[in-house]
Amino acid sequence: MILSKAAPPEGTVQDWLDARAEDGGVAIVFPETDEQLTWRALRDEARSMAQGLTGAGIKQGESVAIVHPNGRDGVLSVYAALYGGFRATMINLAAGPAAIAYALDHSGARFAFVHDSQAGAIAKVAPKDLQVITPDLLQNKAEIPAFTANQHALLMYTSGTTGQPKGVVHSHASLLAGGWTTAIAHELSSADRGFCVLPIYHINGLCVTMMGALVSGGSLAMTAKFSASKFWDQAEVAKITWFSVVPTIISHLLHNDINPAPEVRERLRFGRSASSALAVETQSAFEERFNVPIIETMGLTETAAQILSNPLPPGVRKIGSPGVGYGNEVCILTPDLKAAPANQEGEIAIRGPNVMVEYLHNPEATEQTFAGEWLRTGDLGHVDEDGYFFVTGRLKELIIKGGENIAPREIDEVLYSEPDIIEAAAFARSCKSYGETVEAAVAIKPGSQLSEKALIALCQERLGKFKSPDIIHFLPELPKGPSGKIQRLKLADLV
Repeated sequence: MILSKAAPPEGTVQDWLDARAEDGGVAIVFPETDEQLTWRALRDEARSMAQGLTGAGIKQGESVAIVHPNGRDGVLSVYAALYGGFRATMINLAAGPAAIAYALDHSGARFAFVHDSQAGAIAKVAPKDLQVITPDLLQNKAEIPAFTANQHALLMYTSGTTGQPKGVVHSHASLLAGGWTTAIAHELSSADRGFCVLPIYHINGLCVTMMGALVSGGSLAMTAKFSASKFWDQAEVAKITWFSVVPTIISHLLHNDINPAPEVRERLRFGRSASSALAVETQSAFEERFNVPIIETMGLTETAAQILSNPLPPGVRKIGSPGVGYGNEVCILTPDLKAAPANQEGEIAIRGPNVMVEYLHNPEATEQTFAGEWLRTGDLGHVDEDGYFFVTGRLKELIIKGGENIAPREIDEVLYSEPDIIEAAAFARSCKSYGETVEAAVAIKPGSQLSEKALIALCQERLGKFKSPDIIHFLPELPKGPSGKIQRLKLADLV
């Protein structure tokens, strides 16, 4: 199959993986272990595993949970689920026990691929009937029934403002389109090798790098996680031509003393930034030091990642803008859901082949997210006369830390579980390293001996360190509006 710039990919992931297997060549290299997968080996193993899943009685479209960090086994698990027509249900390993338990239960998954490092944690929160997939389970091979591009392919949970994760469903068509928008924006070809340091249980790692390589016929280097001290050495060994990261990583690389070898700079076409806004100063300093252009982009889980991208050099890159639409239409909606003219602020909306099917088991949220054919992103912005979009704020109250969505209410609820808490609200604080970091403000009962240290420890126990506040401010009372609702967005300035 050949990548077209004019139309999104047709067929299923199974079709594209078969085509890449026939073309041959390397699919993924793993610098940390010196392993590699050719497209043929990847297809053959994924197909065999999919036949085993079919033989085990799993129905097409049914959720198969994948509880894996980046690595050979995780990649094979994802492609096995996709190849067999099952719904690959990605479990966010950083989400915390409650969110993981919710995803496993809400998805209805009866079977799960579980990495050895996650077995203990999953055993504590998994539904009683969840069965871990073993080699023995996959021994009874069965023919995989045919399915179409409209078949559910991916289920990925994303935090909402209420704190309850929403299950974003993508079809094979929208999942492949997500890789296609990246491939055409960045002019990816079979000669390119991307660097995947972001987890594939996030939409960026899964769609931008994995699906981008599948539809373009290129290859990937993949590490278990990002390492600032090893990044440039791994890039050299793997011979990468581009990488996709979040602003936090760009900042860490910039503030690290290690420089890439001349061969790495010469080979690198670009770096890609997504998931949250990249500070202008950080981008400029990175490009000046490393002589590697950074392409700022914007994407959502609901759109199989990318909706906007700046052009590659020598095209015009507007610093501070995530760019223009590639492969989908983007507009600004006024409060009455009409298209706004240039330079008028409104809500950013998108329509195109990469848009999700629905929120699983949540028709109300699905209906609220769409305005006709347009998916409402919840982000405020405007578009200039050249078609470049600028994000100016968020309608939602999500905290975006290092590209990870954190719902403030999740933290609120943990704080409110402490009896001495009268009022509580988590909020975002701008941060050069993570884009945003988590803080909270509380009002406690007079005479209470509650300490900041104790409350942070409570949050870390319930939510994990990543989602927990770094600082908790003690106030006599929290600011409120006329209705008595706490005004969360005023807290950062107030404290």
